[in-house]
Amino acid sequence: MNDELTNLALLYYVDGLTQEELSKRLGVSRATVGRMLKRAQEEGIVEIRVRQNPRLSDEIERSLTQRFGLKRAIIAPDHQDVDKQRGLLGSLVAGYLDKTLQDGTIVAVGMGRNVSAVSDHVISTAPRKCTFVCAIGGSYRGGEIMNPDHISRRLATQFGGESETLYAPQTVSDPQVLEWLLENDTVRQTLDKARRADIAMIGIGDMSGDSNIIRMGWFTQAEITEARLAGTVGDMMGYDFIDIHGHSAATRLQGRVVGLSIDDLKRIPNVIAIASETSKATAILGALRTGTINTLATSVSNATALLQMDDAISPRRRAKSRS
Repeated sequence: MNDELTNLALLYYVDGLTQEELSKRLGVSRATVGRMLKRAQEEGIVEIRVRQNPRLSDEIERSLTQRFGLKRAIIAPDHQDVDKQRGLLGSLVAGYLDKTLQDGTIVAVGMGRNVSAVSDHVISTAPRKCTFVCAIGGSYRGGEIMNPDHISRRLATQFGGESETLYAPQTVSDPQVLEWLLENDTVRQTLDKARRADIAMIGIGDMSGDSNIIRMGWFTQAEITEARLAGTVGDMMGYDFIDIHGHSAATRLQGRVVGLSIDDLKRIPNVIAIASETSKATAILGALRTGTINTLATSVSNATALLQMDDAISPRRRAKSRS
């Protein structure tokens, strides 16, 4: 049946036959053809990627790259459903990876729903001998969708490469335990490989009640509230907490995560930060100001908000742009 769905999808999406023509060719009703095409999407045979109008996206991407010193920006259309918004953005990042990855490429993989969405939307044009290595430890909370190991394995399967697990928990409360883990030979070797990555895919966390770090049980709501009141706007991959200016935030949340730090990420040639939720605009701005991110993947609304906030917070730049 899958071969039949594949052939149907090729005739419709590639060869351009209409549903009426397919109905006559297959000897079934148009309604049946419609149901088959829908099933082809549900089973992953067909994936539709919707991009923003190129004229608008090109202008936004140019503004973002010039303003924040980025190499590129990947902008997805807005969607009111947060899950579908992640899917739209994840699909575009997956397409970018398919064009970028080569044999021998090492990709350091972070955690979270946005990074996971990329692995859900990969359509590989050819297998490549890449390595997807966990850039942060794992946790039983949050399920497979949140864990870098699951994401790395899925990406390796989709692209035909291999994955490497970081055998360590995501967080520890005791600084001495953290130090011991980072010195452990198995953990150190994996993190060293992640540090040598050509590409890193990371999420940006905010300080809302729905943030990953609360749902994963890393920190309490009270700790997050305290950090937010002290000026913390978000985190990079769950590791480094930052303020609106991109500086390390003065919070007790720092130093609990087993994974790559901002300094590690700065040595990786292409750090792709993926953030689709509108609640993350302020956190994205702080992350961009760290100078760590090379490629930003976000929505039109977030991109517009970033430029407006940066103007508002940087009056000198705003005045210069008007002169």
